[in-house]
Order: sequence, then structure tokens, then C-alpha cells
Amino acid sequence: MKIKDLPKSHPARIKRRKRIAVWTFVFIMMSALVAPFSGFLLSGIDGAIAQEQKPASNPRADYWRAVKGGVSGYSSIKGPETGVLTQSAGIDWANFRRGPIVKYAPWAIGAMLLLILLYHVIHGKNRLIHRPSGVMVPRWSWFERLVHWTTAISFIVLSITGLSMLLGRTLLLPIFGGMEGGKAAYAAWAQMSIQLHNVFGPVMSVGVVLMIVMWIWHNFPSKGDWNWIKSGGGIIGNKHPPAGRMNFGEKVWFWIICTFGLAVVISGLAMVAPSYPSVAAMLPVTLTRGLMQDANVWHVVAGIVWMVVAIGHIYIGTAGTEGALQGMTTGYVSAEWAEQHHSLWFNKLRRQGRISRHPDRYARGHSAIRQRSL
Repeated sequence: MKIKDLPKSHPARIKRRKRIAVWTFVFIMMSALVAPFSGFLLSGIDGAIAQEQKPASNPRADYWRAVKGGVSGYSSIKGPETGVLTQSAGIDWANFRRGPIVKYAPWAIGAMLLLILLYHVIHGKNRLIHRPSGVMVPRWSWFERLVHWTTAISFIVLSITGLSMLLGRTLLLPIFGGMEGGKAAYAAWAQMSIQLHNVFGPVMSVGVVLMIVMWIWHNFPSKGDWNWIKSGGGIIGNKHPPAGRMNFGEKVWFWIICTFGLAVVISGLAMVAPSYPSVAAMLPVTLTRGLMQDANVWHVVAGIVWMVVAIGHIYIGTAGTEGALQGMTTGYVSAEWAEQHHSLWFNKLRRQGRISRHPDRYARGHSAIRQRSL
């Protein structure tokens, strides 16, 4: 019998979907790392670039220096700030963006990566106490997985392109500048980053809204959350506290999406809205330059916080916890994983009549789940 003819819950089909999903995930992460170097292909360079010639005087720079000195100008743009050619607050915004944000963002990301590395070296993967018996439990529907992976892939693309735009001049340009054709390659990648950011931004925004609508009812605080915290969530120590369908750690991640994620979405909408007058007209506020600058700061700060927490989420859901990735790739988790990490959810399935005794495992004093007949 061919694999495609087997039931969806058959171990062979689940193993195949898991293998495809894992290699797809690896491909996405590797692509994210090498994406900036695609600028060499985008630039179409096949030889050395001629030495750049700098003019003795830049007319545009001379003009704006004069404007900054108080010389009046003319603007044909109509709106609440017509005729305002320079804004002092814009200088403060630019200095803040080039200063604290650029300075501390790499440290925040690096600290999280170092913390995860140390934890993995010292503690290792959070493994199952009992080896899987082959009995599987349905956990995520196909639509939930579609929304999750669409949002996740968009998030990765937006993180790489966003960091490229934020830190490119500080980190990428010095690297590219020492290569043949590096400056043109960096310029090509920077332009591509803007285009990708604008395309994947709306996709992720829709995904964030759908995730909130789908899962909010599972993520309100419950009486078992405090016990989960005291026990270290099964991450610190060897205890595995009881939890419902979502444990406290997953709830924290969900509310990070609801707060910082929505802040990124709303601030991003505010920044691109002026390019779409019909969208800007629907907003309840007038998008002045000051508001746009504030939106940019919120977008970057919230995005960095979200990104740092996401690194931990990705680790726990992949290399950090045995069997976790299988749930979001195939839709099923092993009975042993469900019993160990979400025992309250497990017991709920029992009360609903979705658990039956499995002879091999009950002989050892454990329980298992038999999937509903297809």
C-alpha cells in the first residue's frame, strides 16, 4: 500500500510529513541567513566597480543646509504641515534610531541566543519520560497550522529584512564594502528588503489577527498557571506540572503577540498608510510627521522585543522539546507527549470519551489515547 493511501493518522504518513516539515524549516532558516548576500545577484555585477567619484559640492546638501539655517522654501504638497521643510523633532528621532536602538538591539538578540545556547549545553533537550508507543492525539487542525506557518514564515522574512534596514549600514555594509561589488550588492539587497517588507507585512498582519481570534479563549489565566510557574514549567528542573491545552509559557507567548505583535502591525500600517490615500483617509487620526516618527519608534522597539521572545519560542518548539514540532507540522502529538506536558487537556479528552486503555501501556501503569475513528 502506498503512503498516500494510508489514513492521515498513520505513523508512516505522520513521519513523512514531519520529515518534510523539518527540512522545510531548515531550508527557511538557512535561506534567511544567506538572504542578504543575494544582493550580489540582484546587482548584476560581474566585475569590479569603477571608483566612485565624489563631486566637490553637492547642490542638494547645500540647499538643505541653507534650509536648516533658516532659509525659507516652497512645498507643493498640500496638508496639515504644508511648507514645513524641516522638523527639529525629526533630528531627535533619527539620533534615537541611530543611537540607542541600533546600539542595544544586537545585544538583546545576542543575549537571547547566548542564553539558549548555554541552556541547551547544560540542560539539553527536554525529552519524553516514556518513549512514544505510536498512539497519536490530534492537537492542531489544518487551518490552525496553515495560519501558524504562514505567519511564522512571514515573521522570519520581516525579521531579516527589518534588521537589514535597521542595522544594515552598521553591520552589513562594512562586510559587503570589503568585497568586490559589495556596495552595489548591499544597495540591491536594501531595496529588495523594502519590497519584501511591504509585501509580507500585510500577510503577517492578517495571520496575527487570525491567531488571536482562534486561540484567545484558550489563553486566559487559569488556576493551574501558578503551579506551572512554581515548577519551572518543566523547563527548569525535572517536574512536569499539569497544564491545559495551552500552558502558561504558551499563554505568555500568545499575549506577547496580542501586545507587541499588534503594536508592530498597527505602527506598520501607520507608516505605509500615506502611500495609500484611501487607507489613510479611513484612519481616525491625521498622520503628521511627528506621529509617523512615533510609529517608527514603536514599530522598531516592539519588533525587537517580539523578535527576542520569538527566538525562545522557536527554540522551545523545535530543538528544546522533544515532540513539540511534530504537533505543529503534522497536527498530531504522541500520547506520551500529551500526558507529560498537558495532562489537564489529556484528562479533558478522557472525560469526553476520547481516551481508552491501551493494553501495552496500561500494563506498565500509564495511559494513552486512541484517536477517534476516521
